[in-house]
Amino acid sequence: MTLTQNRITDLFSQKSERLLNVYFTAGFPALNDTVTILRGLQAAGVDLVEIGMPYSDPVADGETIQQSNGKALDNGMSLKTLFDQLEGCRQGQSRDPVTVPILLMGYINPVLQYGVEAFCKKCQEVGVDGVILPDLPLDLYLADYAPTFREYGILNVNLITPQTSENRIRLIDEESDGFIYMVSSASITGSTKGISDSMRGYFERIQAMNLRNPRLIGFGINNHDTFDTACEYANGAIVGSAFIRHLEEKGTSAESILEFVHTIRA
Repeated sequence: MTLTQNRITDLFSQKSERLLNVYFTAGFPALNDTVTILRGLQAAGVDLVEIGMPYSDPVADGETIQQSNGKALDNGMSLKTLFDQLEGCRQGQSRDPVTVPILLMGYINPVLQYGVEAFCKKCQEVGVDGVILPDLPLDLYLADYAPTFREYGILNVNLITPQTSENRIRLIDEESDGFIYMVSSASITGSTKGISDSMRGYFERIQAMNLRNPRLIGFGINNHDTFDTACEYANGAIVGSAFIRHLEEKGTSAESILEFVHTIRA
């Protein structure tokens, strides 16, 4: 496919090692914390930011992110509210314009309810660069939605797991731009068990495939050691549940967020 140029592809053209992507749930801990956290992560020097679109049944997520989804929904968060919050954050006249690449991560049902074209158009308008929708099958995306996503310049980031076949990985690599999300193990988010030998074997196998797209490893990346290990085998890593716990315990101030990012990068 033709490479789509946006902030994500620009980033990977400039940097290929030790990229840190941090996830947080929109509207958590409080409804209006979304842009505060986004700006805090940018100031702390993260490379990409994933903003979770809260959903009532986040089946791929562990207890920490499930609870943050529930709290955000209780706070009144919706996809429309998220877009309203992001409105204007990219603009040059803003006091602190957001320049870091932004991805929205969540589930396909709210996107379908919003309308796929309306969703992609709104993403373009507010400066969202890509989406991660774990329950959107690649075949369905290519058959029904890819032209719309490409028209609005929104990258669809696909996931692979240790169970994904080599043929499937090759197809995902061929049909992807931006990066490939490597799920570290066949588990839900929030694992604290560290990097096992079987995970290392999987990482080595994917590394040896010499894929076209960069790779970021997620699920179970929660401290400096796991981040370092992931960076040995991929272009960087994704941290989610550990950051959600940090926000709940230490708050959303710029100092708190900087402290967290420093503990990961050390």
